[in-house]
Amino acid sequence: MTTRRTFLSLGLALPCLGKTVRARGAKVETVFRSPGQKPNGLQAVKEGLWILDQGDNRAYLVDYKHGRVVRKLETESKAGSGITFDGEALWLASTYSCEIIRADVNTGKTLAKYACPGSGPVDWANPRKSPLAPPEKPRVASSGPPAKRVSTGAHGLEWRDGRLWIAVPPAKTIYKVNPDGFKIEQQFATAGDRPHGLGWQGKWLWCADSNDNSFSRYDPETGEVNDKIQLTDRDPLPHGMTINGNWMWYCDDVGVVCKLKLT
Repeated sequence: MTTRRTFLSLGLALPCLGKTVRARGAKVETVFRSPGQKPNGLQAVKEGLWILDQGDNRAYLVDYKHGRVVRKLETESKAGSGITFDGEALWLASTYSCEIIRADVNTGKTLAKYACPGSGPVDWANPRKSPLAPPEKPRVASSGPPAKRVSTGAHGLEWRDGRLWIAVPPAKTIYKVNPDGFKIEQQFATAGDRPHGLGWQGKWLWCADSNDNSFSRYDPETGEVNDKIQLTDRDPLPHGMTINGNWMWYCDDVGVVCKLKLT
């Protein structure tokens, strides 16, 4: 029998152990529109917010107050969904190439590429749509063969103490990776099936879930959820997320950047 101690010694963590966590609400403020039309990754730094846009694959550094563009970079990401900063360079989740890219913070030039762990097709048939999105046109039924399921990779990235944390929807897993050799050191299952943005609050790791319309706070050592924020059906849908002080910032991929107070 595999015990909890044995399971953890293998570098894995049991998900959502312990008591049931009651979700709480939060007041969401829409702060500004993104410079790109499909913001999908956020990272808070001293100078402002880095935004990775899934539509134009540019990385924008904007100020916190108005979303004014401080720097704009062309990147090699494909439908980029996550961004973080290691103190020297940017890390980008190139979702549709199933790669993690390390890029120059001043030019956007690719410095290195790595295969994303946990990549593959997602298994959700009806992903949640933003309440701000325009109505979709009715689809015409096809009599041909079913469309091929496309493999995708990471959606959320965070950096902490020399390690890269990666949220991957196809695997429903958060990975802790050592960039030296890009080796997985730890992994745990997520509470929802569409994990997205990641953000640190002290020793705790928050993860957005776009299908559940929520944020869950994890103990990164065990994978246990110890707090949850549930948005309403009227709030912008969470995709990229980051934390700056006591504020959680997140973006809806229809083009808005929002924030909410954690406590």
